[in-house]
Amino acid sequence: MAYTLANLRTDIRGYTEVSDTVLTDSVLDTITKNTENQILRSIPTDQNAHYATSNLVVNNRYVTIPSDLRSINYVQLTDANGKQTFLEQRDPSFMAEYYSTPDSAAVSIPKYYGNWDEIYWVVAPSPDTSYKITLAYNKEPVSLTDATVSGTGTYLSNKYQDLILYGALANTYGYLKGPQDMLQYYQQQFQNALTTYATEQIGYRRRDEYEDGMIRQQLKSKSPSSYGVNN
Repeated sequence: MAYTLANLRTDIRGYTEVSDTVLTDSVLDTITKNTENQILRSIPTDQNAHYATSNLVVNNRYVTIPSDLRSINYVQLTDANGKQTFLEQRDPSFMAEYYSTPDSAAVSIPKYYGNWDEIYWVVAPSPDTSYKITLAYNKEPVSLTDATVSGTGTYLSNKYQDLILYGALANTYGYLKGPQDMLQYYQQQFQNALTTYATEQIGYRRRDEYEDGMIRQQLKSKSPSSYGVNN
């Protein structure tokens, strides 16, 4: 069942027994966004995986960061012959030493990339031609509070209702300043839901039964020698 913004608001007010005169739509929107950000920063998920393709500019080491980028997963470069290689991530200080004259004539195919600031990431050496690049990154997901999805729900709200509900309730009781036992209860429930969410997102969804084998629970059994021998 789709868990919409209206459903979430209703459940928060119902669980806390606080009306919309205190928990207004505006207040609950802020609580929802804060909860989504907590989850987003805690666990990398397939929901946020995104890919963008562009071309490097000759003799320009700077590449503009996509507006919805949160973090880079990898950078793949394709040369004129169609050969694909992965750039190695390095700190900007390393690249400054490795290629200390970035404004001079470009010399080679880029080998490294790194974060620069909130607007650009950089490559080194500066490219000698307009290589095609594929940027794999974690993007900013659309919030449940956005009008485009509030009526249908998001990946998070539709598949992991307990996670977003418990997180929102913990933040709501924090906003209401108690009672402390309920705040602690929902904080614990949120952490439990976050743990199982992580188990699925970066555990089960990263495994392959053929390659990794089936997940098995280790069973404790007594050694045969511990049992008596019947004559």
